[in-house]
Amino acid sequence: MIARRVIFEGRVQGVGFRYTAKDLARGFDVRGTIQNLTDGSVQLDVTGDREEVESFIKEIAEESPLAHHIKSMHVSDIPPLDGIKGFTIER
Repeated sequence: MIARRVIFEGRVQGVGFRYTAKDLARGFDVRGTIQNLTDGSVQLDVTGDREEVESFIKEIAEESPLAHHIKSMHVSDIPPLDGIKGFTIER
């Protein structure tokens, strides 16, 4: 079990980014949260088996309709997300 924090930068707010990511999460065995940050970026915290987490992030960044909105992304390891069920959009 691993967890990653991904900060997506670009035109990632106001384009349905969080809702699309939540829909994409249904296709993977992952749990996590996604939220807009005040600087205009979007933060994704996701946990699950390594292959599922990495595949989910790749789907968002390279293969989804969201990919062309992403200018850059920063990935870091975080402690596993305990107590999180499913995938939610944070305010």
